[in-house]
Amino acid sequence: MKQHALLEKAAPEVVLAPAVRPTPALAALGDRAFRWLTALAALLVPAVILAIGLDLFLTSYPALAKFGPGFLLSQEWNPVTQEFGAASSIYGTVMSTLIAMALALPLSLAIALFLVELAPPRVSQVVGTMIELLAAIPSIIYGMWGLFVFAPLMATYVQPFLKKYLGFLPLFSGPPLGIGMLTAGVILAIMILPFMSAVARDVFALVPNVVKESAYGLGATTWEVTYKVTIPYGLVGLLGAMFLGLGRALGETMAVTFVIGNAHRISFSLFAPGNTIASTLANEFSEATEPLYVSSLVALGLVLYLVTFLVQVVSQWLLRRMYRSWSVGL
Repeated sequence: MKQHALLEKAAPEVVLAPAVRPTPALAALGDRAFRWLTALAALLVPAVILAIGLDLFLTSYPALAKFGPGFLLSQEWNPVTQEFGAASSIYGTVMSTLIAMALALPLSLAIALFLVELAPPRVSQVVGTMIELLAAIPSIIYGMWGLFVFAPLMATYVQPFLKKYLGFLPLFSGPPLGIGMLTAGVILAIMILPFMSAVARDVFALVPNVVKESAYGLGATTWEVTYKVTIPYGLVGLLGAMFLGLGRALGETMAVTFVIGNAHRISFSLFAPGNTIASTLANEFSEATEPLYVSSLVALGLVLYLVTFLVQVVSQWLLRRMYRSWSVGL
């Protein structure tokens, strides 16, 4: 007891300082500063987008002024005669993207449905991780693999098979070269597949179990639950996944450059070599020395910029409209 009393006398008395509260004026100033800081951060992105678009327009103006609207319709691309047109590049971009979407969209839905509805949890986790790892592979690796491995397989097996049985169609006519529009579309499909399947899997996983169990309780089969319950419930998210893959496919550069053939011409055969806007920029920008040549290449970049921007605007408009109609339906 004596030792305890001595310790109490020796220990200094601890006095807690009162909490410092900011004055109302200082708190209002902090709120205004925080509001302006976040507003500036939010406006930074559209400012950068507008600055990029303005710079592209100013740099491409000499080519646009010389060729006019014919720049979009002409497939002439001759640096020697200084005649340039974007038609072949636009056609190749659209065609390769359509091939990629036609292959990747059903595959991504099938993969997502298998991982969510049918696969055991351990298999779903392993397979889902492996699919997501595809997104981490650099695009140039896809291009090298496509040129040295996939293109020979296409030339030896796939394209001769398609020509034998579907050669009467213009899409599958011509010599099986291996490289070309079809090969580029397949490589693009492999590249956008992990993005679309990952989003679709997350969308299907968000469907409430009670909704699916109710359908099963009414006697519905797995297929009926899938296309009558799961897909309609996540339709808005699936549309978002589709536009995500579409945006990725439109701007892909290196993988397409390796396997598309890089020819400035429009051919209805998917076996024939072609080019895209991104592949043209990657191939020829370092060789452009004449001002009109550089301006024409930048004009191609402006076209790709506007197409990508338009796709994003349309996707956001469709998503919001579908979400409103879906909410009203509930």
